[in-house]
Amino acid sequence: MAFSLSVITDYLVLSAGRRSLATFCPLPYNPLMAQETEIKLRIQNPKSFLRTLKKLGAKPVAPRVHEQNLIFDTPDGGLAKHGQLLRIRTETPAANAKGGTAPRKPTPRVLLTFKSPPEQLAIGPAALATRRHKVREEIETVLPEGTTLQKIFEGLGLKGWFRYEKFRTPYKLPGRLKWAKDLLIDLDETPIGTFVELEGPGPAIDQAARELGFSPRDYMLKNYLVLYLDDCKRQNLQPSHMLFPQSK
Repeated sequence: MAFSLSVITDYLVLSAGRRSLATFCPLPYNPLMAQETEIKLRIQNPKSFLRTLKKLGAKPVAPRVHEQNLIFDTPDGGLAKHGQLLRIRTETPAANAKGGTAPRKPTPRVLLTFKSPPEQLAIGPAALATRRHKVREEIETVLPEGTTLQKIFEGLGLKGWFRYEKFRTPYKLPGRLKWAKDLLIDLDETPIGTFVELEGPGPAIDQAARELGFSPRDYMLKNYLVLYLDDCKRQNLQPSHMLFPQSK
C-alpha cells in the first residue's frame, strides 16, 4: 500500500492499548490475530425462525442494536483485492423487533474492525473454495468515537466508499447444550432481507444449522456488500449503499 500506517498504529495503541494494525498490508499469518469462523443463512420466514430458536432455548444475550457500517478502501480497491476489510461500525441501542422502545438517550458504541483471509491465502484459492465455513483473521477494538479515525483514514488516502446498515440481535443457546458453548447466533434484519450469522467452532456451526432446519447447501459465505450487489443485479437496480428507505 502506498501510505504510511504509523498514524493509525499510534492512534489505536493510545486509545485501546491494542497491538499494531500493520497487518493492513498483505502479510503472512500473524498468530496474535483472532480467528473468526462463520456462515450466513437466509431466513425466509423470520417469525417461524424465532419460534424455532425459542424451542431450542435460545435467548438474546444483548439488546437489539442498529448498526451503521462504513467500509474503507484505497482508490484502487487494494484491500478488497487481497480479501481484506477495514470498517468503522457504530452500534446504537434500538427498539426491539416487537415494537418496544429504545432508550431515551442511547449511547452508541463505535468499533474498528480489520479482517483478512487466514494466512493471506497461503493455502491457495482452490483450498479456500472447498471450505464450508468462512474463516477470517480479525482485529477489533472499541473506539472513543469514529470521526477522528475516519479523518485520519481519509488523510492517508483511504475512502469510506460503501455504507450499509442493519439491526442485529445476538442469541445464545442454553448452557446445557455443551456443544454450543462458544457459538453465537446473530439475527440480522437488513434492507435486503433477514439473515442469521452462526459464528463459532465449525462443528458447532454445523450442528446448530441442522437444529435450525438448514443443511450445508444453505450456507452463505458472502459478505453483505456482495449480497447487496447480487440483490441489485437480481432486481436490475443501480448499486449505491445498503440502507433502509428512511435512511436514504
